[in-house]
This record gives sequence, C-alpha cells and structure tokens, in this order.
Amino acid sequence: MDFPFEQGPIRPPSEAKSLLIRATRNCPWNKCAFCNSYRGKKFELRSLDEIFADIHKIKEIITHIKELSWKHGEGGRVTDKVIRLIFSQESSYHDSYRSVAAWLYFGGESVFLQDANSLIMRTDDLVPVLNEIRKAFPSVTRITSYCRSKTAARKSVEELKRLRDAGLSRIHIGMESGYDPLLAFIRKGVTAAEHIKGGRNVVEAGISLSEYVIPGLGGVRWTQEHARETARVINEINPDFIRLRTIHAVPGTDLHEKMLKGEFVPLTDNEIVTEIRDFIENLEGIESTVVSDHILNLLEEIQGKLPDAKEQMLRVIDRYLALSPQNQLIFRLGRRKGCYRSLDDLSDSGLYNSLKKTVEQYEVTAPGQLDKDLFLMMHDYI
Repeated sequence: MDFPFEQGPIRPPSEAKSLLIRATRNCPWNKCAFCNSYRGKKFELRSLDEIFADIHKIKEIITHIKELSWKHGEGGRVTDKVIRLIFSQESSYHDSYRSVAAWLYFGGESVFLQDANSLIMRTDDLVPVLNEIRKAFPSVTRITSYCRSKTAARKSVEELKRLRDAGLSRIHIGMESGYDPLLAFIRKGVTAAEHIKGGRNVVEAGISLSEYVIPGLGGVRWTQEHARETARVINEINPDFIRLRTIHAVPGTDLHEKMLKGEFVPLTDNEIVTEIRDFIENLEGIESTVVSDHILNLLEEIQGKLPDAKEQMLRVIDRYLALSPQNQLIFRLGRRKGCYRSLDDLSDSGLYNSLKKTVEQYEVTAPGQLDKDLFLMMHDYI
C-alpha cells in the first residue's frame, strides 16, 4: 500500500516500541567526535505542513491495518496473525507501514519525535505538533524527544512547561561527560554548567529526564576526571534516568581517527567497568534510576534506583572484577556474541564449556588476538 511517511535513522533503545515521527531532519550540531549518525547530512526544520501530512498518513495506515484485521477475522486487533501477514516475505508493505503495525502490536502508546534535537523548533511550532499527535492518536500516553543540553538551557522553564502541558513527557539528553576538557576534546559544544542548567530546566518543568553518560569516553587520559566530574554534574541535576552507553570508536568517526593517531587511548573492558564503579560510587543525594540497556555495556545488570540500589550495583561490578582472568574473557566473549546477559549465565555449563573452548583455542593459536576480535565485534552494535 502506498502510505509512506518520513522516518529518521535512530532512536534511543528505550523507544524501541515507539512510533517515530520526524519533526526535524538530522542534527543541528553534528560535530561530536564519537558520532557518525548524521555525518555529511544537512540539518533541516520540517514545516508544520510536512509533519501534519505524515501524521495523517499514519492515520490512514492505521485504518488500513484495522480493515486488514477485520478481513482476516481478528476484529480490528493487531494480533500475531496480522503481524505475520504484514511482515511476510510475500507481502508488499513498505517499512513505514510495518513500523506502524509493530507500534500498534505493542500497544500504540508512545511516540518518539525525531531526529537529534527536536526541541530546537520554536515552542510555538512544537506545541501544535504535540497537540496534533494527541488528537490523531488517542491511545498515546507518552511523547518523547532527544534534546541538547544547550537547547534545554536556552528554553525557559515556562516554555518547557507549555511543551509538557501539550504532551511532551520525556526528554533524552546526551550528556556524555561532565568534564569540561573532555567535552571540548570531543567537540560536544556544551559545558558542564550548561548541562546542569539544561537538565535543571527540564526537571523543574516536570518533564521526565534521561541523561546519557558514555563510560570510557575519556580514555586512559581522563578516566578518573570523567567518572567523578560526570557524577558531580549528575548530582546537580537529579535526572529520572542515567543511561550508560559504553564508548566504541567507530571507523569513520573523528574519535576513531584520534585513536589511530594516538590522541585517544581507549580503556579495556575491565578498565571501563572500574570507571563505572568510580562513577556510581560518587553518585550522592539523588533518586535517579541507573539503566545499562545497550549491548555495548558489558554488565547489563548495573541498574537500579538510587540510593537504595547503589550497593547492589557495586556488588555486581565487584563480582565481575573478582572473576579469574579466563572467566572474565569467557564472559566478555559470551556478552559480545549475545549469549550472556548476566553473570549468572556463567552457570550454564554447556554454553560455558563451549565459550571456554574458544578462549583456550585463542590462547594456544593466537595469544592476544581475542581482545582485538572482541573490539571488532562491537562495530556491529553501532
């Protein structure tokens, strides 16, 4: 069916079940050394007419999907049967149609505004977009967006409250670090003080705030400063969520070039785990929820609501660090292959012995090569 609408390239992992509506194209900053999501692409504000047209196309798709459901005896519900029909190899439904079907299948309750910084739109333009989304899709209970700290710092609390009242319920901000020399090194275009100002504005406006932190971003040079200054800035904000995103220098990024030139020396997996421990140890006086929801993070179990879960998260880290070097390698291999999600998975003897055999073969035939291959495996997760 010919109901295509425009979608951008990325969204946060926590928005996997959200409908993606593109309010802006690409990134207005687009200079961060670690990012290549929008490299070579021009930032554009979409017109309200364009955005509203996409919303109306989505409504048409919803109508068609419900008609398909009725036709196949599913009573208008998006069931497994309807999903199989839409996603089958024989079907001719395009990606945007399928994305709406998946959204309905998961409840049709959340919307994510793309791309990298939708709040750069004038508040007087963004409010009508939010209103139109809520009008068009009554099932929606949550609307979220990325935003830069600098943008949030420039918006008044009153403007952010207007956006909240219009339906904006969560903002995702890529803090990355709270250490000014490192922020300058990665060309983040923001200072620790602006991170604090922007984050506090969002919190004061009553909008849920997710701050993203990148363990390992400071490399060997700034690991301690990165951990402790980032914790200090987070403590000043007290966001709802602290989301960990372990650094990986992707080929094609400026950070990868810095690595090749020796200007950035990456930490090992174990050093990053130790840095995360330092970071969590220095989180004080806040009630944020720490989340480790990405495959690049070695320890997915580092999660929980502060302050109560702090000691439990530190115990997870200490448990990993107490493993023998061989078992650490086995766990790292299992994690990067997608076999392991928690340290308890090491108790699966069949899987453990299979991974152990691989580790031992590496040790005999190519000592040191496994670390290099594990690094290359991480390319696939960006």
